[in-house]
Amino acid sequence: MRNALKEAKETFREGMASRDENSKQANRVLRISQLDALELNKALEQLVWSQFTQCFHGFKPGLLARFEPEVKAFLWLFLWRFTIYSKNATVGQSVLNIQYKNDFSPDLRYQPPSKTQKLWYAICTIGGKWLEERCYDVFRNRHFASFKKAKQCVHLVVGLLKLGGLINFLIFLQRGKFATLTERLLGIHSVFCKPQNVRDVGFEYMNRELLWHGFAEFLIFLLPLVNIQKMKAKLSAWCTPVTGAPSGDGALGTSGKLCALCGEWPTMPHTMGCQHVFCYYCLKSSFLFDMSFACPKCGTKVHSLQPLKSGLEMSEVNTL
Repeated sequence: MRNALKEAKETFREGMASRDENSKQANRVLRISQLDALELNKALEQLVWSQFTQCFHGFKPGLLARFEPEVKAFLWLFLWRFTIYSKNATVGQSVLNIQYKNDFSPDLRYQPPSKTQKLWYAICTIGGKWLEERCYDVFRNRHFASFKKAKQCVHLVVGLLKLGGLINFLIFLQRGKFATLTERLLGIHSVFCKPQNVRDVGFEYMNRELLWHGFAEFLIFLLPLVNIQKMKAKLSAWCTPVTGAPSGDGALGTSGKLCALCGEWPTMPHTMGCQHVFCYYCLKSSFLFDMSFACPKCGTKVHSLQPLKSGLEMSEVNTL
């Protein structure tokens, strides 16, 4: 009985140990995640440089132009110190839960890059950029034969490095490892900081968005078909009691002071066959929106749009 318990404990411990080792083993990172990390790093560098140059906005123009490669190298070295050197990952990798792993280590468990690899990473990335920019500035105005040969050598080295970067990128697309030439030369590649678990995808938010988008598209299709002017006329007709068609000039004198639709002094007064006066715009627009438009005061249908006669108009003016 005791032997059985001991064997069970040992198997349990071995299983837990193997589980811990498997959880610490490096997981291969997707290609798109590695490329996204590189793009995030470039965006961060541009942001830091733009913010840094804003500090010298009020100084003499061209103050940083002479020392721009050195200033950039100092800023990138500062970022390298607090990202790769201390946390084994760039800012873009930290956002995507990625970090560098020492590929030269025989241990299957995660091994961070050594200090030598980190230093060479800084030399290859930061030092290489600084050397390229500074060499172009040095050789720009030099016309000696020795400088021409050195310039040709620099161009040759830069071309070979770009060719190597292209070949490395093609291999990376095939195998998904070592996104840059520097990573391949130094033997460091990207792995996940924590094992990736199966994620539960919830469609509640997506369903809600689809419903709202469908409802909005339905309203966009439906609203142009609704005659708003006709609905306003119907509502005003329901709210205002129909008084019938009055007769006589006295009724026109009372109703001709205000437009029957807008309630203001009628501009270019017109009539529609009844004793009420309308602005030309109000009457014409209402008639165009609804061919069966009727007077909201008396309910008379539109027979013809006629301007108010000058004699009646002057009599209306005299009554005010």
